[in-house]
Amino acid sequence: MDQVLLKSYYKKDAIEAGCDEAGRGCLAGPVFAAAVILPSNFTHSMLTDSKQLSNDKRLALRKTIEQEAIAIGVAMCDVEVIDAVNILNASMKAMHQAIKKLPVKPDYLIIDGNRFLPYPGIGHTCVVKGDSKFFSIAAASILAKTYRDEYMRDLHNQFPYYNWDKNKGYPTRQHRLAIRNYGITPFHRKSFRLLPKQLSLF
Repeated sequence: MDQVLLKSYYKKDAIEAGCDEAGRGCLAGPVFAAAVILPSNFTHSMLTDSKQLSNDKRLALRKTIEQEAIAIGVAMCDVEVIDAVNILNASMKAMHQAIKKLPVKPDYLIIDGNRFLPYPGIGHTCVVKGDSKFFSIAAASILAKTYRDEYMRDLHNQFPYYNWDKNKGYPTRQHRLAIRNYGITPFHRKSFRLLPKQLSLF
């Protein structure tokens, strides 16, 4: 069965940026966000939601996106921000920072998901599962995911017990057992429930 192509734009004849984030459901590490402006006629038979792709395919697509995009912006909010303002607000803050980094100002934003804090001076539309509907959101999902994965692999070298090179900070059983056995690091989100009751630290 052939890959169904995503849509190239939401608003025709507008400079449109797709935005997405990665890492909202993790127990450790920052949340990353990306904003991508693609040419209005951009298509790619393999580009879709980053969660549906292998790491090798994501990295190959990232190279294509970075070569062919009109503009990209990538940003993150660290665990201190996440714990201070909550993960939803930190995700939106990271998206705003990514949009601000775009060297070309977009006329319009399409945001993956169903909630967004309006960006000053630019209209937006939220698109549920937008990373499987629009190329620019899918491209943003690829960048946010691959940049975050690299960050977590680097952290793994400092804290190898938690297997961040494999789980990237998500709540796997191995990750939670390591928290129980070794405690937490400065990169764990203290506002999250890091252990279920049956794996309590006490």
